[in-house]
Amino acid sequence: MDLAPSPLVSLFDFKAWAHEELFALLATVDDPARQAALQPALRVLNHIHVVDRIFQAHLQGLDHGFAGTNTAEIPPLAALAGAVKAVDAWYCGYVRGLEPAQLREALRFRFTDGDAGRMSREEMLLHVITHGGYHRGQAGQVLRDAGLAPPRELFTRFLHGRQPERRA
Repeated sequence: MDLAPSPLVSLFDFKAWAHEELFALLATVDDPARQAALQPALRVLNHIHVVDRIFQAHLQGLDHGFAGTNTAEIPPLAALAGAVKAVDAWYCGYVRGLEPAQLREALRFRFTDGDAGRMSREEMLLHVITHGGYHRGQAGQVLRDAGLAPPRELFTRFLHGRQPERRA
């Protein structure tokens, strides 16, 4: 059985998969009242996306252009889903191309409040993973409160879905 070469590869693949499942469920909601009730979930998902983009820029040594960790306007569902998918694809490709020494490399950056920061690439990537997981849980609670069952976001479910032979 061929396991992933790095846990980061599996974790970012999992993150992309979890986003796809969550956005697919949100796209099925056609009741206007329920759509309104789900706006807090979209705000949280946009926050995840903005932070992902901020750290994407940090990893590339670029200016991210954000003044905060969310935007005043939340994009429509389809636009947000497409933007999230593109950034998830970038992270999946990025972690696949890193050498171990690059993971340990410390990078300096500025937080959105102007404070200086310094983290290794690996720490930044782990922050992106844990931050997103935490907030997808918040979005899941919004779904439950609106009477919808959120997707079962389980790393084991992801792994066994991708490699059913792991069940043998």
